[in-house]
Amino acid sequence: MTNEIHKYGTDDGWHGAVKEGGEFPPEKNRYHLYIGLFCPFAHRANLVRHIKHLTSILPVSIVCPYPKGEPGWRFDETYPNATPDHLFNSRFMHQLYFRDDPAYKGKYSVPLLWDKKTNRIVNNESAEILKWLPHAFDSLIEEEKIKHFDFYPEDLRTKIDEITPWLTSLICSGVYKAGFVATQEAYEKNVVPLFAALNKLEELLHKNGGPYMLGDKLTELDLLAYPTIVRFDTVYVQHFKTNLGMIRHDYPVLNNWLKNLYWNVEGFRDSTDFLHIKENYTKSHSDINPHAITPLGPYPDVEEGYESDWSKLKPGKVAHPRVLEAMSNL
Repeated sequence: MTNEIHKYGTDDGWHGAVKEGGEFPPEKNRYHLYIGLFCPFAHRANLVRHIKHLTSILPVSIVCPYPKGEPGWRFDETYPNATPDHLFNSRFMHQLYFRDDPAYKGKYSVPLLWDKKTNRIVNNESAEILKWLPHAFDSLIEEEKIKHFDFYPEDLRTKIDEITPWLTSLICSGVYKAGFVATQEAYEKNVVPLFAALNKLEELLHKNGGPYMLGDKLTELDLLAYPTIVRFDTVYVQHFKTNLGMIRHDYPVLNNWLKNLYWNVEGFRDSTDFLHIKENYTKSHSDINPHAITPLGPYPDVEEGYESDWSKLKPGKVAHPRVLEAMSNL
């Protein structure tokens, strides 16, 4: 998408990519990533940034998790682990959007990737960034093992492509579909397939034998699922009323997968900030939580005690009749 389209007030966003020989070639410190540590979609890009050792190549600015005013997310470096806008000292995210397109009509979301050389936005769509960011800066990475780390390997692409649609629709977006509705009927319509999909994911993990979604290779599926699963017990269960079950109580295989990623795999714990996560949801959604009280629990945020022998694990499930019925149709 070009600036000629932007100036007319796009609401479709930006869809550029950093790649060799392209409009946005890889260069150290040319690009700047704007994220919120609370946002599961921005979390994906930050995960890649940590796992691929891009922290010195791709610097970040981090918005404050609350309050979210009418203009959207704001910068406040007095909040722990939040930062100012390192490029322009903006007060709000919307000011970044209007720098590129003064008539922009869409949402002021994170993540957003900015090109300092052309003074333009490259991309603000997390699913797209997850596709190309893992290899965007390979020419600048010196460590061979890290450079060739592939989250979308040729031999697993068919499986990844089969699983991604229901994982993202029913689980990653499913928590929001259940949590942001205003009627009992709409809530039940969405919370049931969410747990049907979690049951299915539990079975899939157990079948593949860990430690990752598809076995011994860390893939896109792990990067897609982790930001949602790590927020599930700490936020979604109480805040979005997705309380038919908990990861730590009802899904021992998923819980074991989560414990391994958080405690043992580089980048996962480093990119996870539970203060930002919990206070964003509980202090930004006044219609859901009008008193803005943030629960102390659950404790701990992620349990310890990873079981490396996956043969000892027995898959769990939420056995609510409607969930089981929905699961049979997946």
